[in-house]
Amino acid sequence: MKKVGVAILGLGVVGGGAYKILTEHRQFYQNTQNVDIEVITVLERDAARIEALGIKRENVASNVFEVVSNPDVNIVVECLGGIAEAKGYVLDALNAGKSVVTSNKELFCKYSHELERVAKRMNAGLYFEASCVGGVPIVRTLLDGVQANKIASIQGIINGTTNYILTKMSKEGMSYGDALAEAKKLGYAEADPSADVDGFDASYKLSILASLAFHTKIPFSKVFREGISNLSREDIENGKDLGYTMKLLAVGKESPHGIEVRVHPAFVKNSHPLASVDGSYNAVFLTGDSVGDVMLYGKGAGELPTGSAVVSDIIYAATHEGNRYSTFKNNATADKDVKFVTDFESAYYLRLTVTDRAGALAKLTALFAKNNISIVELLQKSCDAESATVVLVTHTTHEAAVKNAVARINASGIAKVGSVIRVMS
Repeated sequence: MKKVGVAILGLGVVGGGAYKILTEHRQFYQNTQNVDIEVITVLERDAARIEALGIKRENVASNVFEVVSNPDVNIVVECLGGIAEAKGYVLDALNAGKSVVTSNKELFCKYSHELERVAKRMNAGLYFEASCVGGVPIVRTLLDGVQANKIASIQGIINGTTNYILTKMSKEGMSYGDALAEAKKLGYAEADPSADVDGFDASYKLSILASLAFHTKIPFSKVFREGISNLSREDIENGKDLGYTMKLLAVGKESPHGIEVRVHPAFVKNSHPLASVDGSYNAVFLTGDSVGDVMLYGKGAGELPTGSAVVSDIIYAATHEGNRYSTFKNNATADKDVKFVTDFESAYYLRLTVTDRAGALAKLTALFAKNNISIVELLQKSCDAESATVVLVTHTTHEAAVKNAVARINASGIAKVGSVIRVMS
């Protein structure tokens, strides 16, 4: 039976989960995968974590050199997070000819081109399933499941923290602040939640997944990004009245016009499968030219779900002889021939305060018409002696047209636009 030695760098939530799975299932993998995977050493500074997992002191390395110079270590697992230290350690491992499994989405998103270059030179493997969408096997699906297809679109809820917050706001009427506080209390959100709520985390993941789906490098800098911190409970309730659910969506599309990649809040029609993805769960909705629509759903974070993704990569590396790398030219920047769509198309929800003046609504609709925007639904939500609150949903139109219309409306004196939210079409 083949023996494979593993080293784990970092025993936090993900690294600790991977350690538990590997040690508890060692015999199971021998029986089902015909491979004996042993955790040879770990690198962790927190003595409490080491003690909690019952790791012997002789199996704890004091520095990364001890790890990468150990001839019994075949695979190095990086679960440290961050960039500076993690990047150096991963490069050390690859330069030593060790295959690497990483859960570090920011590192892989920003520096996969550097890591892959070294991996190729040293004939080492580089695996990253756990970097995207927790325990949902989206990377392996794109690489090994739907590769017969040209992928037209990839849309998903790929950040558990924001989905939990938006679910609480929608289902229980919580304010954004209260929902965020509860997410922190439960460990879904960090003390500084900006990576999640400002859309960075989802943008890193979309950069990785869209590159795989469309077989071309899509740098993080090309991803349009908006977070959820400015969303109001009023708009979420208005959306519910119109048959929509609010989600932070990651959207990637490829068309003859080019590639568009964007992360932002959006209303999703209640009849769409993504609308029912609640709490900290994640889902990715793929459309291929042959297979049609495919949706993957599961836990997007957590000790054992993400640890499961790490271990799946370890088993894959342990049971496959050759190494596979990107199906595209993996450079720091996008290929010069790739076109990116920035004036993307969408339907839009707008909430406006309209002055109580004769002909105000007629003038308002005329301003939309001048920008080739047609209205699907228009509802008056409230009214007082001086103004009325109106919400409307447009037909599919261009981002630039909506921005121009909003600027003209705000300058007109007849209305003020309180919010603009894209609607999944």
